[in-house]
Amino acid sequence: MPELLADQIMKRAEESAELYYRLILVVAPAGAGKTAALKDVRDRIDAPLININLELSRRMLELTERQRALKLPQILHEIACNESREITLLDNIEIIFDVDLKQDPLRLLQGLSRNKTVVAAWNGAIGKNSLTYAAPDHPEYRRYPIRDFLVASPEVTT
Repeated sequence: MPELLADQIMKRAEESAELYYRLILVVAPAGAGKTAALKDVRDRIDAPLININLELSRRMLELTERQRALKLPQILHEIACNESREITLLDNIEIIFDVDLKQDPLRLLQGLSRNKTVVAAWNGAIGKNSLTYAAPDHPEYRRYPIRDFLVASPEVTT
């Protein structure tokens, strides 16, 4: 499965070149092979694979709660966009869903994808016309219409 998903990601990366937001979300529940697929893509094209939870936690450790909420978009941009490569792979993005940070995770990712292709692992599910993160009764629950990004998923056929 990871190879098939990696192939799907590579195809979506080519498709994203002409889009306003060059964002590809790799959507599947935890344990479905997203990280393995991202590692495969990293090895194929020598793209950076960034653990967002780890990098953001390190950089925001000394900040107050208010400073974290205010500076998160800038710090995330520095982490994801400091590479000159055309594609950046993001894994473990759960921290950007933290309700205390008061962010719109999809908007953050779209902002990163204006000048480069961003591929992000998304722990969630795809419905007929929507993308979700977490269960509806969970505080971090999000639901978005499927637009302004591409999807790679074991659930989606190419």
